[in-house]
Amino acid sequence: MQRHPLDPDQRIGLHSDMLLIRAFENHITRMAHEQGRLPGMQITCHGQEAVAAGVVRALTPRDVVVTNHRSHGHLLARGVDPGALLAEIMGKRDGLNRGKSGTLHVADPGRNVLMTSTVVGAGPLLAMGAAFAQHYRREEGVTCVFFGDGAAAEGSVHEAMNLAALWKLPVLFVCESNCWAGAQAHREHCPIGEIATRAASYGMPGEVVDGNDVERVHETAQVLLKHCRSGRGPVIMECRTYRMHGHGEHDPQHYVAKDELASWAGRDPIVRHAEALRRDGLGERTAGLREGAELAVDRAAAFADASPFPPPEEALEHLYVNPVTSEG
Repeated sequence: MQRHPLDPDQRIGLHSDMLLIRAFENHITRMAHEQGRLPGMQITCHGQEAVAAGVVRALTPRDVVVTNHRSHGHLLARGVDPGALLAEIMGKRDGLNRGKSGTLHVADPGRNVLMTSTVVGAGPLLAMGAAFAQHYRREEGVTCVFFGDGAAAEGSVHEAMNLAALWKLPVLFVCESNCWAGAQAHREHCPIGEIATRAASYGMPGEVVDGNDVERVHETAQVLLKHCRSGRGPVIMECRTYRMHGHGEHDPQHYVAKDELASWAGRDPIVRHAEALRRDGLGERTAGLREGAELAVDRAAAFADASPFPPPEEALEHLYVNPVTSEG
């Protein structure tokens, strides 16, 4: 695939996104280990920041994002307000969805993040509705759906790929192949090495990319999105990365060998990109970015902490486009 070098501003933007995602997830991790601080299971994307930043920055505002339970990075890269996101995760009234979705079902229709589903493998099938609407209305937008290599074994994912290929829907299937599905290693749930090889069976292109190289991810996404916009149908993009934390913050990952974690820690996408920027004379422009990200998260935390919990009488509000009347 021919590479198109990014300009300095684009490269700095990608780095800034990754730093914000990491700072936000670090804060979530700390909160998750404080008694009674966060409701529900917290699922983070430590180590996978390059996929979120690289893919989402390649999208346009008219493109639709459908994500999964490991969604915080995708949302932040899309420009979702960190304070509103954290408040939602905490179940607060000023949250993105008024505290009703929590961490696992967040949506931001204003930024075309239409849905998040914690049901493994459900996202690709749900994305077909958005993609069909774009196709039917002859819009230029693409639907980008994120899922993991574990979810790729679900029947719903195969059905979605088959339908998208059959109807030539504008879908970018992004498989975040992070080596683990819950507590199962890739080799224990998948008989093939690369998920993208399945693309040929649906008659669509498939590309494998180093998911810890944010610029390569971004450039590949741009090329594949161009294919989708051309009316030639869907594509599969497999990003080979690693889940550095357990399935959720409750999971201590005792089943993962320490040398495996150490090996992947040496390929940290943020550290790698910072080194690349320094080599190319852009190191000075990264000064202060980490502190800026941490400050943004501190402000988000202050906003979320100050937000009240929603009163019980709001439980049935904002659930339907047309409110249910007392008569039903």
